[in-house]
Amino acid sequence: MSYPYQIRSAEQYQAAYKKSVDHPEEFWSDVASHFQWRKPWDKVLEWDFKKPTIKWFSGAKLNITENCIDRHLEKLGNKPAIIWEPNDPEEYHRVLTYRELYNKVVQFANVLKNNGIRKGDRVCIYMGMVPELAIAVLACARIGAIHSVVFGGFSAQSIADRLQDAKAEFVITCDGAYRGNKEIPLKGVIDDALVQCPFVKRVIVLTRTRTAVSMIKGRDVWWEDEIKKVETQGNPDCAAEEMDAEDMLFILYTSGSTGKPKGVVHTCGGYMVYTNYSFVNVFQYQPGEVFFCTADIGWITGHSYIVYGPLSAGATSLLFEGVPTWPDAGRFWDVVDKHKVNTLYTAPTAIRSLMGFGLGPVEKHDLSSLKVLGTVGEPINEEAWHWYDEHIGKKKCPIVDTWWQTETGGILISNMAGITPGIPSFATLPLPGVQPILVDENGKEVEGNGVSGNLCIKFPWPGMLRTTYGDHERCRQNYFATYDNLYFTGDGCLRDENGNYRITGRVDDVLNVSGHRIGTAEVENAINMHTGVVESAVVGYPHDIKGQGIYAYVIYQGSSDHDDKLVRQDIAQTVARIIGAIAKPDKIQFVSGLPKTRSGKIMRRILRKIAEGETDKLGDTSTLLDPSVVEEIKNGKL
Repeated sequence: MSYPYQIRSAEQYQAAYKKSVDHPEEFWSDVASHFQWRKPWDKVLEWDFKKPTIKWFSGAKLNITENCIDRHLEKLGNKPAIIWEPNDPEEYHRVLTYRELYNKVVQFANVLKNNGIRKGDRVCIYMGMVPELAIAVLACARIGAIHSVVFGGFSAQSIADRLQDAKAEFVITCDGAYRGNKEIPLKGVIDDALVQCPFVKRVIVLTRTRTAVSMIKGRDVWWEDEIKKVETQGNPDCAAEEMDAEDMLFILYTSGSTGKPKGVVHTCGGYMVYTNYSFVNVFQYQPGEVFFCTADIGWITGHSYIVYGPLSAGATSLLFEGVPTWPDAGRFWDVVDKHKVNTLYTAPTAIRSLMGFGLGPVEKHDLSSLKVLGTVGEPINEEAWHWYDEHIGKKKCPIVDTWWQTETGGILISNMAGITPGIPSFATLPLPGVQPILVDENGKEVEGNGVSGNLCIKFPWPGMLRTTYGDHERCRQNYFATYDNLYFTGDGCLRDENGNYRITGRVDDVLNVSGHRIGTAEVENAINMHTGVVESAVVGYPHDIKGQGIYAYVIYQGSSDHDDKLVRQDIAQTVARIIGAIAKPDKIQFVSGLPKTRSGKIMRRILRKIAEGETDKLGDTSTLLDPSVVEEIKNGKL
């Protein structure tokens, strides 16, 4: 498969970028023309950031799975689509060719139909990283059902919140999942969540860990039994549902600055075009290469760069069930060696964690197949960048430092492997079709180079979110109301003398922990549910491995003889139960009060400075309701 829209030189990048700004509709029309559409579009783009309404390829009809699977069958039918590497290296890996993937997706699409799932229904998927997760996602897309994948580390309460918000009446899960030396009882967590969700009609359960589960008559069915029913029907075909370019493809929940997670909505046409375009350009993918994205499909990275981007490009995508440090810290390098991986796309957190184990685990493996390295989730610090470059890429592999978000659908700012230069800790340049802008607090554009400001995008791109599910006003408020006629990313950014972009971190109340966004309000709500907690405030602080750690200041009024250590553990456990282990605070400091303005607003800026150890930069605290509380917090810092 060739990619006529792949940029292959710095000159081509400049020309493509100019065209994408001068003639954006013509630019994207050219890219989109290389996909399979049942009916072409009437209009390339309609947009208004004030409302906001964004429509790409209006009137076009398609099904994304025909672009991800069907169109490859003739030439690539026997080529690996998915290589699955299990958690346990002793277990045999699986390879699904495009033909086998097609058969399995069609088969499971018929299972969905047999269980009453129709176009427009929301289906919650809560599974481990097994090939059936990708099959379930694609089968939903094939029949026009809207999938909402929930990361397998979230708690029952988090799942219930998402099910209720999406009004999802169908769930696909596993009996359990393996992750490192842990076995996670997924079906048990779903059962706990469904106590609050009596509207769920059907739960389809895949066997993975053979852990004992409770199956409720009339609601729960086994994946394997349902497949057998389809087979007895003589394995019927399943024609792909015709979808409008702007029909919903999936909902993916992400943390915001309020306590309630928001369901970001992506649609079929624009998302397909953008994930494919960004995949082949950023990674400079060549047909036949093995692409290994280490993310979980429960996050946007997995949606875009394990499933839709690679498969629509006819690539071979490696799906890994395990963790980088089990059974030892050489596991990533073992996978690269075993499957002759050409591109490795992982998180700075993983790199920093593996650096701590020294070079022993790396040196046991042959990494000569690697051509491109990538990072995602947060800016990579220089030390980790150089380690990755030297010891993993052997100074021969370009590193792409990709900046993007759940809401953007795909990579917006990144160097292109070997085409545009990489700079340690910089995302560098926007992709053609992406128009970033820096603004000051008042929304005035900060022009020129050697400047910093808040990062916004001034023109739509096909992969951007269309709404937040069931609450369009929330979408407007979050992304389009802060600055007039701009999409606000929530990130601060610096533009150097040469026009390269460096992301400096969130400017709102959202933390970036191990590349995952967690809202401070969400964590505070969970802490405040613990008995004895009166109030709390949560901020981020620099963490050697995670990038940002979670620092909680807690006013506690339990029994006077309480054991601080035990209470800290209990509070952390409460957060894990309500949100998931990913949101557990790293540090919990007990305080008698919080720094507040006279109107009652908590001054998180002061708490952030104390957590960061910058107590000499607190600014004027005399206007606070009780300035003495700041001294007490400073003295008690953990």
